[in-house]
Parts: sequence; structure tokens; C-alpha cells
Amino acid sequence: MTEGSSELEGPDFEKGYETETLPDGEMLLGHAFGEPVLVARRGDDLFAIGATCTHYGGPLAKGLMVDCTVHCPWHHARFDLRTGEAIAAPALNDVACYTVEKRGERFFVTGKVDRKLERRPKSSPVSVVIIGAGAAGGAAAEMLRREGYNGPVTLVGADASLPYDRPNLSKDYLAGNAPEEWIPLRPPEFYREQKIDALTNTTVTGIDPKAKKVTLSDGRSLGYEALLLATGAEPVHLTIPGVDLPHVFYLRTLADSRRIIEKAKSAKSAVVIGSSFIGLEVAWSLRERKLEVAVVGRDSVPLGKVLGTDMGNLVRETHEAHGVNFHLDRTCGAIHERYVKLNDGTTLDCELVVVGIGVRPNTRLAEQASIATDNGVLVNEFLETNVPGIFAAGDIARWPDPRAGRIRVEHWVVAQRQGQTAARNILGAREPFTIPPFFWSNHFDLHIHFVGHGSGGDKASVSGDLKAKHASVVFRSDDKLSAVASIGRDLENLRAEAALEHGQKFSPS
Repeated sequence: MTEGSSELEGPDFEKGYETETLPDGEMLLGHAFGEPVLVARRGDDLFAIGATCTHYGGPLAKGLMVDCTVHCPWHHARFDLRTGEAIAAPALNDVACYTVEKRGERFFVTGKVDRKLERRPKSSPVSVVIIGAGAAGGAAAEMLRREGYNGPVTLVGADASLPYDRPNLSKDYLAGNAPEEWIPLRPPEFYREQKIDALTNTTVTGIDPKAKKVTLSDGRSLGYEALLLATGAEPVHLTIPGVDLPHVFYLRTLADSRRIIEKAKSAKSAVVIGSSFIGLEVAWSLRERKLEVAVVGRDSVPLGKVLGTDMGNLVRETHEAHGVNFHLDRTCGAIHERYVKLNDGTTLDCELVVVGIGVRPNTRLAEQASIATDNGVLVNEFLETNVPGIFAAGDIARWPDPRAGRIRVEHWVVAQRQGQTAARNILGAREPFTIPPFFWSNHFDLHIHFVGHGSGGDKASVSGDLKAKHASVVFRSDDKLSAVASIGRDLENLRAEAALEHGQKFSPS
């Protein structure tokens, strides 16, 4: 999927460019051979790669250069400047790599080159089974092959579809702004070509760590030497009258999003129960479809516990400016065929109800197999459980973050990156997972980037102008940076991520 512009900008690198005009540590957007090219300088070395992120088409020239990598400003994907390789999700595809020649005081981009090294894993298990075909599982399966693993890989997914772009289900796809062909992360032939045995509509009913095998819902058994748990989370369900009515929906899967879209075609009004990120993104998407939308939330400030009061109020005001009605400090007491009734007696007419009140990790399999759990599956810094050879990643993993202590988060990018790290560690890398958590959330023209992990007690300070939608909320715990939420300051959010990752000081613009 791409949302970037195809218009070429900057100098023509085929014709050459003054080397000293590009300062050390800086990047320059130009073009060569009819394609946008990014040239970066590190000391006396010059690197040239494709300038467009392969995730959503973000402009890498507006990103952050860290050592010999460039970080995309839109969703924080990372690329190696030396090879063009996508080294950290959400981008899964590499960008092109180009040769750079110096001639006197000028440099020239002279052609494409493949500088990717052939990788050989430090260890190679007899077989790998991945339970869960979401963000973590899909990314792990791909990374095993990228790292040179040639053994059997089985990806077991309960979903009817192969791995897909879950964040889009509550955003542009639900809003009607993105076609369904954007949703799959890979076509079916990709898994065949990579020799990944991807099973859909299949669940694992049991794990036997001693025999090193899993039992599938169709009765088959699979042996493994290394196992990755990536079973994700499931929506928390309401326990009130009317929850089983046919116009009540939860959003987790592609099938869920399709059902909501189909119902929205004939509905004129909707109630979203829960002022969570998913709930509010659904509210935005349904307003894009011209439905009347009301949001019911138990908190006084939507998302205030995560974003802080000031930014939480801005989210509410943005929704209200686009016609969303809020009923805060309330809960839903009952759902009826044509309306919902709140705990204070208020009734809200609606033909569609979407519930978004949180999720809980799917830890049943781990618990049955005596794998240590506590609000998730407990893993060490290498994402390995207390059972050797069994790893966990994604929404179920509770890991020792070097900044915030042991945490579990439900972010798409975190799940993908943990899947990638777990895959490398299955192959003997012994690579600790240390990248700070990151997520993005869209609300009409308000685009939020959040990096780090804070708590309700963290001190929040605003830098910039929230009303102008150009600001960051900086969270600190005991005067140490814990998280940064940004709007209109993409590069600043990348700098905050780098500061958190490397233990550096951070000051907003």
C-alpha cells in the first residue's frame, strides 16, 4: 500500500551534486532513473536508497537518520542506509539501494545494486511452529526466512484470512477510504514461495512441551523444536441485556469490519460503547460514512489516561467538531432493538452498536501448558518463556522493558517488531527487545503519534499549540522521560523514540 506522491523533487543525482553541500549526518531528497532517491552522508561515506517508505509511502527524507539507518516519520519503520533493507516494522519490504560514485568534488548516483548479505542463522531448529497469524506471527514467519532459516515453518491462524493490515480495519478501510485489496499484507503465493505452511481457520487445542508437539483443531499433531506463541487478544464483551442482538458488533477481525460496513450501509445512526482508541476510530470512520454517531464512555476525558487531559480533550473537541456526540461518565445498561439505555436513564436511538471496551490476552494455551503467565505470558528480554524453546510475542507477551519495567502493550508495531526479534532469537541471535513501544491513531484530521510507555501518575507537559494541532505532550516519571504523544510533529516523535531507546536527554522543540 502506498499513499505517497510520485512527483519527483530535488536534484537529479544522475547529473551529480556537490559533495560538500551535503553536511555530515544529513539526508537529501532527489531523484535518479525516474525514481525518488535519498542520499545520506555519514562522515566520508555516502549512501543512496529509495526515498519512499514501503509501508504507506512515507517520505524518508523527512525522517530521522540514526547511525546508518533512516526512520520513517509516519509510522517509524526503519531502513538500513547501506543496503535498503527494512530492518524494523511496520515496513516489510526493502527499498532500492543505489551505487554512489565520487568524481572530484561531486557525487553521482549511477545505478541500482543489491548489497544484501546472505544470512546464515547461528542455530537452526529442526522445525518452527507459530501459533497465531496476526502481526507478531506473520512478521516472525517472514523474518525466519529473511535470516536464512531453511527448515519447516508452520503458521497456524484461527482467522479465515492470511495475515492482514489490522490497524486499517478501524481506520480508512472501515471509513470507506481504502479498498480491500490494501488489507492483505502478502498475497497467498508469497507464503508458497517462502515455503511457509500457512494454515487458516485452524486453532491449536493443546501444547505438550515435553513431547514438543501441538494438537490442532482438525485432530492433527505437529512437532516442533521451537515454538512461538502469538495468540493475541480478544475483545472484552459486555454482560448487559441485549448484547446478543444482531446489530451489536465487536471489531477485531477483517470479518468483523466487513459486517460493520455492511450494516452501516443501511443504518442512519450508531452508538459506540467505549471511548477507547478503537472505539473512537470507529466513531470517526462511521461519521465518514455519514452516520449519526454517539460515543458512550465511562471516563470524563476520552483517552485521558493515555494521552493526558489536554490532548484527550482535543480528541473529544475534534470529534465534536465533526458531529460526534459524547456521553461521558456513563455506562450502557441495556441494548434494545432501536436504542440503547444508559445508566442514568438516557436513551440513544441507533440501528448499529459497536462495542470497544478493551481486550484481554489469549493466555489459555500457555496456562494449560504450565507456561508462566501474569496478565499475559511472561518472557525474558529475549522474549523466551520459562519453558526453553517456547517464545511469546505480541499482545500476549509481558516483557521487561528497560525503561518502564515489566509491561504488556497492545500495539500493532510492537507486535510486529517482537515477532521479528523472537524469530531472530529462535535462530540463536540472543537479541534483547529494547525498542520503545510506538503506535499511531487517526481521528479525522488529527493524527497522533505515541512513543514510550507511561502511567496515570506521570507528569505531563505540553510543548507547542494543541489547538493548532502542532504540539507534543511529554510525559515524565521521576523527571525521566517515559513517553511522548505528538500531533503535527512527526520528526520530534522520532527524536523522542531515539532518546528513549538510547537513554538520551530529550527536549521538545
